[in-house]
Amino acid sequence: MRNDELLALDRAHVWHPYGPMPGRTDPLVVASASGVRLRLAEPAEGRDELIDGMSSWWSAIHGYNHPVLNEAVKGQLDRMSHVMFGGLTHEPAVRLAARLVEITPEPLRHVFLSDSGSVAVEVAVKMCLQHWRSVGRPGKQRLLTWRGGYHGDTWQPMSVCDPQGGMHELWSGVLQRQVFVDAPPVAYEESYAELLRTEIARHADELAAVIVEPVVQGAGGMRFHDPAYLKVLREACDEHDVLLVFDEIATGFGRTGTLFAADQAGVSPDVMCVGKALTGGYLSMAATLCTSKVADGISQGEVPVLAHGPTFMGNPLASAVALASIDLLLSRDWAVDVKRIEAGLREGLAPVAGLPGVKDVRVCGAIGVVQLDHAIDMAAATRAAVGAGVWLRPFRDLIYTMPPYVTGDEDLARICAGVHAAAAAG
Repeated sequence: MRNDELLALDRAHVWHPYGPMPGRTDPLVVASASGVRLRLAEPAEGRDELIDGMSSWWSAIHGYNHPVLNEAVKGQLDRMSHVMFGGLTHEPAVRLAARLVEITPEPLRHVFLSDSGSVAVEVAVKMCLQHWRSVGRPGKQRLLTWRGGYHGDTWQPMSVCDPQGGMHELWSGVLQRQVFVDAPPVAYEESYAELLRTEIARHADELAAVIVEPVVQGAGGMRFHDPAYLKVLREACDEHDVLLVFDEIATGFGRTGTLFAADQAGVSPDVMCVGKALTGGYLSMAATLCTSKVADGISQGEVPVLAHGPTFMGNPLASAVALASIDLLLSRDWAVDVKRIEAGLREGLAPVAGLPGVKDVRVCGAIGVVQLDHAIDMAAATRAAVGAGVWLRPFRDLIYTMPPYVTGDEDLARICAGVHAAAAAG
């Protein structure tokens, strides 16, 4: 199919994320991908390939077309691509669940596999609500979170996304009213810690859980905060009999410099969600882990089962490549690569701070963020980045990058140059 024919069909029929229908701008057509490069079907801004500065929305941590992950999918495909998980099980899913329990913080013991991060958060919320209903406390049905968060686009996750600045303000008045506190400061402030303690205590009788993104708030604003706040949450939740949920969908598998962001605080949640990098960007899969306390509570109820069961739950192909991705990550000194990328981002993005309109430049692990003092001209910023040979996806007032961990120093410098170009144009 010619490129113009494909784009015409795309514009007419394909609804892209966070876009109108029909589409008003043509996306770039990717013909193939390998390593950290996306090869375009037709050149754009004089470039026929782009360095991916986004890891395909933070998932492709090993880059593209990796032989180890390719082999995992091919080998599993020869055995079976899918089988229902109701009443049946299989080795890839069982081994994956055991591996996740092994590498996540104690005492997470039980694993519910699903097919997207949003669904993993839905399952986490359902676990918490059903736990309290099952142990005879149905009034505990609200969630507490801090502003600036993002937890997904399905119903319960939308209710704990930022209610004003988030993408789901449209649904205010329809979604369940949750309890919001101010966004966490970057550095530790005892006054803010006391605010968290006070609000959890005040609403304890109605709170099923506190849910937060640990250390890094992702698509809600790319903000960073002191890990010590996670300890405050853990202690307050324990004191007031409230469950604690960590959404590690964006932060899990090394992105912040530790395998899980929770590791930076030395605490464990009652429920943890992982996704995105779980399969190395190959297939859609996520997982919700919980403690025996949560699972045992549900098992005591009138309905002693978790009332959830996605059709593609535990998909063998996704399970096999997820297991291979975790093993590949842990077989190499990934932490050294993340530290190298962090150092490269700090050096490469430092000059951007001097551009007109730049409000802040910040780096955490393999995450680099430039915040402007105005809404970005997304089309202009994207064109500028593409002209520099880099793929970025700015939003609101933010230009950010989350490179694959295999990104070399030269390519990392080009990503920083692309961010610089986007910031200057946006």
